[in-house]
Amino acid sequence: MPELPEVETVRRGLQPVLEGARLSRVEQRRPDLRFAFPDGFVQRLTGATITALERRAKYLLARLDRGDTLVMHLGMTGRFEIDEPGGPRQRPGDFVHAPASDPKHAHVLFMTEAGATVTYSDPRRFGFMGLVETARLDQHPWFSAMGPEPLGPDFDAGVLVAAFKGRKQTAKTLLLDQRVVAGLGNIYVCEALHRSGISPIKPAALIAKAKIKILTAAIKDVLAEAIEAGGSTLRDYAGADGALGYFQHTFRAYGREGEPCVTPLCRGVIERTVQAGRSTFFCPVCQL
Repeated sequence: MPELPEVETVRRGLQPVLEGARLSRVEQRRPDLRFAFPDGFVQRLTGATITALERRAKYLLARLDRGDTLVMHLGMTGRFEIDEPGGPRQRPGDFVHAPASDPKHAHVLFMTEAGATVTYSDPRRFGFMGLVETARLDQHPWFSAMGPEPLGPDFDAGVLVAAFKGRKQTAKTLLLDQRVVAGLGNIYVCEALHRSGISPIKPAALIAKAKIKILTAAIKDVLAEAIEAGGSTLRDYAGADGALGYFQHTFRAYGREGEPCVTPLCRGVIERTVQAGRSTFFCPVCQL
């Protein structure tokens, strides 16, 4: 499933085309994705202007001038493609080209007054879209329990110190809890824990405050680097223009089972374990 950097890459790719654009036509080609589309979906969007295109955790938020926000989640295989008249397709970041999309998986088309078409495709249909009253967005069940954004001003070491205090759960388990910090996923939690030298299986309460401070900086760094690189690619995931990211080539731990640890002076070998059904990659030597 796309993680925060991938979703942010998509947002940045869509922003020049959709932010400030009036939707002259919207085409909904099926009644549902993961969930049913909201009642009057096409009618409520047609003629609306997108005043801002934002991200909250792994959700895209298109704020509309009519008082609603179009909430979009990519699920596992959701992707957007952009076509503009007389110009090249948008390419947000450096990418390796992806295979051509199958038109039968194109489920929603957004046409702008300026002539651009943004197509949402989703072969497995695990993504979804909703329309939520903007003034009540923070109270909606999708967002009401979310923790702070890891790249936002409200996330610092104090957040994790408070979340880890007295907890028997592992550091990885708590970092994946969206109530602690919003948007972190399996890949970047593995990477941040490796960079900070913290074992993913260590009870959170046993992690020293000094280590938590290092971990907080590592989370911010690995996410920022991934966004700059255009996100990572697993299986079907693609950027806003249908192209694949390349950050996977710079992972230090994730997916490197059996390979030497890249931490300077460390002679460890990356191991893999499973936590809550998810693969965890770590170095048993330098992650204590």
